Amino acid sequence: MRKPRLTDWLFLALAMVIGVAAVSVALRPTPGSAHSAHQQRVVTADLLPAAHSDGLSEAESGYRFERITTPAVRGPEVPVAFRILGPDGKPVTRFLDNQTKQMHFFAVRDDMNVFQHVHPTLAGDTWHTSLALTDGGAFRMFAEFVPLDTKDPKHPVVLGVPFAVPGDTSFAPVPAPAGDTVTSTGYRVERAGGETRIPLMRAQVLRFAIRGPDGAPVTAVDPYLGANGHMTGFHTMLLSATHLHPVQQAGVALVDGELTFHSLFSERGEYRLFLEFSHGGRVHTAAITVAVD
Repeated sequence: MRKPRLTDWLFLALAMVIGVAAVSVALRPTPGSAHSAHQQRVVTADLLPAAHSDGLSEAESGYRFERITTPAVRGPEVPVAFRILGPDGKPVTRFLDNQTKQMHFFAVRDDMNVFQHVHPTLAGDTWHTSLALTDGGAFRMFAEFVPLDTKDPKHPVVLGVPFAVPGDTSFAPVPAPAGDTVTSTGYRVERAGGETRIPLMRAQVLRFAIRGPDGAPVTAVDPYLGANGHMTGFHTMLLSATHLHPVQQAGVALVDGELTFHSLFSERGEYRLFLEFSHGGRVHTAAITVAVD
């Protein structure tokens, strides 16, 4: 019996490759109802309204958050400085006005017990502001702006970066979803109908009734950022941001003391909503937890 030659081994290897390929083709499933269902889900998702940029990344849509001065200590006015780099890598110094401001800047602690909303000023190519950080912990800060060349001015770009303030921290659990809340200044804010749950990926209007410290409905509020109020939500686990657009323009009387906002939530879970409104010569902040499913 002759010994196998090199050509025999080559033919054997080729035959094995062909056999494996044939079996793979034979076992490959043909497109059926499951595949069609998947395609249907994709098409349906594509037809849904676009969700907002969520601030989970420091770079998005060609823009990038460049840290200059990051908070690392406690204090009533901790400085923050940053640049926004555009698609060409150069600092961007002009954006569209978004509720009267070119730049909205937020900071939240991971337990949602600390919330800051400020408006940086521009010096050269760098944005400057300060935060009141009197306690430690893990935070995330967000820069929200609308590019000049945007095709959708109602959907700002939101860039987010984490930071930490060392030392002892007084953490507090995130309050459970509720139909109402009370501000530190005594105003009661209620979800219309007392609902605590919001459908996922469904554009809708959220209504919030405001009662003064005396229990009477607030029939008019002072203009605040070009509208009757401002609202931003943050996912309590992901720390993603969701901007809600005010329905009423500044000066419009409140029916039954209600402020209304357009909303669209893109992630399941609990969100902490921060409603800011001006009344009696000062800005009040109401925080309320809702569940999105």
